[in-house]
Amino acid sequence: MTQNELQSKIDEYIKEIPCLSVSAVKTMEICNNAAASPLDINNLVSLDPVLTGRVFQLLTNAYEGEGGYGPISLVRFVTMLGINTVKNLALATAALAALPENIVLDGMDIEDFWRHSLCVGIVSRLLAAKQGVVHAQLEEYFVAGLLHDIGKIPLNAVLSKKYLPGLLAGCDKIPLYMLENETLQTNHCITGGLIARSWNLRSPITDVIMHHHDLANTDSNILNIVVVANYFSYVTETGFAGDRYYEKPDYKIWKA
Repeated sequence: MTQNELQSKIDEYIKEIPCLSVSAVKTMEICNNAAASPLDINNLVSLDPVLTGRVFQLLTNAYEGEGGYGPISLVRFVTMLGINTVKNLALATAALAALPENIVLDGMDIEDFWRHSLCVGIVSRLLAAKQGVVHAQLEEYFVAGLLHDIGKIPLNAVLSKKYLPGLLAGCDKIPLYMLENETLQTNHCITGGLIARSWNLRSPITDVIMHHHDLANTDSNILNIVVVANYFSYVTETGFAGDRYYEKPDYKIWKA
């Protein structure tokens, strides 16, 4: 397959991925409005029963038992947790729901992939909390970690067995993104950026998706944290997203 043919297939695959639901997009727009109220969010999210259900599931799983809360309304959740938290939870649920269910499994074990992604999201949030990042921004770290490798989905779907098994054969000491560059003349950071643009995702989440292998970056705290969380997932072997060899982050990142 030539480079042009590969890029054409990747573009075609990404075009077939549904856009984020209208309610999710509107939720993010409203949440970015400083004058937004919890009632505004409730009225909008409630128009999408699927999104409402998923957001509630995430919220109740994450905060079950805290403070002895019984049945609780979305308005109260927004009041308790902050508009930005609910915005990012809505983004995460909408993004995952938009991905095709019939992802080809021949190349990459999709359960291992999501286990890795979830680990990076959770560790990113924990590290941010340890740093003292304000509560309203913590879920942004989780979403950035969760979606950082989303660009591997199109490559796996288009190439199937030629993706991970083909690239990794006999290459234990070369990071996956470098193998992608050498063999495919593209990489999952680039394809992830295409998905982020098609979904109109904003920085810093898009920046993390596109630059999480910039292992010497110290200008972006969220990018630094996702890089470290990604390395943690690799060294603890929590899930597997294709990296048999992962470069240790630059000392500047650890210092930052």
